Amino acid sequence: MAAKRLLLVAGNIGAGKTSLAQKLGAKLGWRTGFETIEENPYLGKFYGNMAQWSFHLQVFLLGQRAEQHLTAYRDPQSYILDRSIYEDFHIFARALHQLGNMSAEDLFTYERVYKMVIEYLPWPDLLIFLHAPVDALIERIKIRGRDIEKGITAEYLKLLEGYYNEWLATFDLCPVLKVPSGDLDFVHHPKHLDIVIEKIEEKLSGKEDVVFPE
Repeated sequence: MAAKRLLLVAGNIGAGKTSLAQKLGAKLGWRTGFETIEENPYLGKFYGNMAQWSFHLQVFLLGQRAEQHLTAYRDPQSYILDRSIYEDFHIFARALHQLGNMSAEDLFTYERVYKMVIEYLPWPDLLIFLHAPVDALIERIKIRGRDIEKGITAEYLKLLEGYYNEWLATFDLCPVLKVPSGDLDFVHHPKHLDIVIEKIEEKLSGKEDVVFPE
């Protein structure tokens, strides 16, 4: 994988996006980019009143992620980002609307802005989608013990999972590698990480049917 590459990691909360990006970056010598929660001025307000601040939060995240996407694309080194900009609308904005925290008018306006932004973004070389069962996600979320994730329920994760399935069914900007992160522990087992890297190489080489071992 000597050529310059831009890879995005997508997946539900707790699927292992940050861990995989960190491990791949260290193993391959790639640059990595992560979501910077500390720089978000709306996050605290959002959790205090989701209905009032959801639109502001999503617009801020959209701009932040677009800048990160462009930075990664323009860097001469290969880059991997631990979430894609495409999830902002297709997954999280839709979920906010479904749960009554974003009005139909705000969702429509946000979608228009989102589509204009991504129209001018360069396409990634590969989208890595991590999938794990909801019960495994719940367990991982409990173990890492983040305060902002204490209210996450299995029902919410199932809602997001449904949106992920809908989105991936029509996503065609680049190849997609689906990784069963519920079966692979690439944090504690180097061989599992090697398997993921092997499948990434296969997908980037143009192979259509990439299958992970049972």
